[in-house]
Amino acid sequence: MGKRKRTEVSNETAAPGPSNTKKAKAAAPRTQENGKPTSSPPLAQPVTIQIVTGSYDRILHGITATITPDEKVEFADTFLFNAHTSAIRCLALSPPSAPEPGRAQKVMLASGSSDERINVYNISAHPPSSSSKKDGAGGLNDVLSSVAPRRILENPKNREVGTLLHHSASVTRLAFPVRSKLLSAAEDSTVAVARTRDWAVLSSIRTPVPKPLGRPSGDTAALGAAPKGVNDFAVHPSMKLMITVGRGERCMRLWNLMTARKAGVLNFGRDVLRQVGEGGRGALGEGRRVVWGRADGGDDEFCVAFDRDLLVFGMDSTPKCRVMPDHRSKVHEVCYVATDSEGDASLLAVSTEDGRIMFFSTKSEDLTAAPAETSKTSLPSKDGKTDDNNNNKKAASSSSQSQSQSLPVAKFVAYLGGKEAGVTGRIKDFTVLRTAAEEGGGGERLIIPTGSSDGKVRVFSLAVDELNEAAARKGKDRDEEAKRVGRLLGTYDTSNRITCLEAFVMIPRPEGVEDSEDEDGDDGFEDVSSEDDDDDEDDE
Repeated sequence: MGKRKRTEVSNETAAPGPSNTKKAKAAAPRTQENGKPTSSPPLAQPVTIQIVTGSYDRILHGITATITPDEKVEFADTFLFNAHTSAIRCLALSPPSAPEPGRAQKVMLASGSSDERINVYNISAHPPSSSSKKDGAGGLNDVLSSVAPRRILENPKNREVGTLLHHSASVTRLAFPVRSKLLSAAEDSTVAVARTRDWAVLSSIRTPVPKPLGRPSGDTAALGAAPKGVNDFAVHPSMKLMITVGRGERCMRLWNLMTARKAGVLNFGRDVLRQVGEGGRGALGEGRRVVWGRADGGDDEFCVAFDRDLLVFGMDSTPKCRVMPDHRSKVHEVCYVATDSEGDASLLAVSTEDGRIMFFSTKSEDLTAAPAETSKTSLPSKDGKTDDNNNNKKAASSSSQSQSQSLPVAKFVAYLGGKEAGVTGRIKDFTVLRTAAEEGGGGERLIIPTGSSDGKVRVFSLAVDELNEAAARKGKDRDEEAKRVGRLLGTYDTSNRITCLEAFVMIPRPEGVEDSEDEDGDDGFEDVSSEDDDDDEDDE
């Protein structure tokens, strides 16, 4: 376990009562156009969230955020691992283990790094208790908290299980589609499927190495040093299909997970790449992220994120729309947020370089035509004068031609964070969690932890009804007319440059269940629930 940094950390928690300070006024509920204040539905009981961050400093930091019904946040450190010998690039959390009488539930945590290793950890799925009946752990936590700038609630069950070494390059993506399987992608152009029961690699999907096209003639790169590898993958909810996007490839690949073989390749057209800002000289044109989602009454779709824009595709693999034509900020993370209990309706959430999480609607009725591109310069004629009439005709013809072939644009619904909330740096990663509100409180609420490159973890609260209200608003979808939603609850400074973040809502601890170090099934890689064997038969 790495040493804790005794640096000064900030805990900015919004106060519910009125105050004369500017900070309290900024955190007060905002008013809409009709003068009514926007309020989030109260929580039925305190909610504890486990947040895990990875950083360039090779530190794996575990934090708990306890949110009370009056929207106060209390942070506490739960673990701090010196996990890797290089920067941590990705994290993944498994579903919790099956509940058993008298036993605590656990969650598996996997971390991938540039050192080609995948570390696996066991962390408790229950909130840490302030006191322990065994070994005086509660007293030790009190002593550590007295000398640390933050409360410390260490759990002896949060510990490393082992290391996987089946990749030969930097690990780029990790995911637990089910608890019994871990999927990992790396820059060695492979996607490996490992079984969590014994951590054996069941299958390894190898993507083709792209040809180094467009490289300079004097390139002196070593053999095999051309860009290659898998940037991201997304598994369909049916667990039968998977999409991958890779480095140096202007395409995406569809894989059949039942046979572990390629099912198809979809190339990104030159015109499509031009519309998303990847058609210029020096543009890579490769997909950075890919996610599955639902829109239009439950119809499946998937989104491919590029450097500064996104493309949404239907199940027929035809481009449906682009997302950010007027917001050319760099895209860092993207996910679909369900806005109903059935999950048939959702919005696309995108974190950007300017410290915002932007929400877009990709429904067919919300798509608008792309703005026409007009020429800003006039071409000189033979006599040295500008021929405005001739140039305007050419610009009009090219504009009409591009407009007829251009993709529609998704509706910009709302945004979270930004300069108004005190977020000026990029949001590197975020997670959307759902919590149930109190009966009669007005619906569910979203808790969104975000991680920034400045080392700060911010926790936002957003009511689902508020998001639906913003999505139903009609009018032009310009940046200044978009509605700012949500509220900043608290900020935690990790003092490390965050690269990735994962979080989950912790399960309330059952009565009579205490964490102990002598539970069965806790040695090495044999720590899985009995349900994994049944899942293996279904998945294979």
